[in-house]
Amino acid sequence: MDKNRLEAFSDGVLAIIITIMVLELRVPHGSDLATLRPLLPVFLSYVLSFLYLGIYWNNHHHLLKASRRVNGGILWANLHLLFWLSLFPFATGWMGENHFAPLPSALYGAVLLLAAIAYYILQTLIVAEAGGAQSSLAAAIGKDWKGKLSPPLYLLGIIASFFAPTVASGVYVLVALMWLIPDRRLEPVIRVSDKPQH
Repeated sequence: MDKNRLEAFSDGVLAIIITIMVLELRVPHGSDLATLRPLLPVFLSYVLSFLYLGIYWNNHHHLLKASRRVNGGILWANLHLLFWLSLFPFATGWMGENHFAPLPSALYGAVLLLAAIAYYILQTLIVAEAGGAQSSLAAAIGKDWKGKLSPPLYLLGIIASFFAPTVASGVYVLVALMWLIPDRRLEPVIRVSDKPQH
C-alpha cells in the first residue's frame, strides 16, 4: 500500500491540531503589558505543546520516508498516534488556564506518555514491515535511547505533578529539549529508499 496518502493525511491532522491550539490563545482586553501577565501560563503551555507537535511531525516524517510501504496495522497504529496527539489542544489549554495545577499537569503528562507509546507501536510495525530486526531501518533506529527514556520521564512528571508541579513542568521541558537535538539516524535509510526501484 502506498504511504503517500498516510503521510498527507497525518500532515493535515497535525496542521489542524496546531491551528486549534493557537485559537485557544485569547486576545487580552487591554493594551499594556500587565494584561499579558495572566496569559503567560497559557502561552508557555502552547509553546511547549507546539514543540512537541513539531518533534512528532519531524520524526513521523522521517519514519515514513524511511519506509517503502504501509499495511493495515500501520494505518491503525498511525490513527492511534493521531488520537493522542489530537488531545494536545485540550490538555494544553487545561494546564495553561489553570496555571500548571496538579491534575491538569498530570493529564498533560499522561497524554505525552500515551502519545510516546503510540509512536513506539507505530515505529515497531513500520520496522517489521521493512524487514524486522535485520533491516537497515532497524539498524538506523538502533538502541533508541531517547525513545526508551521518554516514557519513564513522563511517568515521573505525572507523579511529580501532585507534589511539585514545577518539577513536572521541568521534566516535560527536559524531554522536549532532549528531542530537539537533531537526529540524523534515519537520513541514510531515507536516501536509499528515495532511489527509484528497478
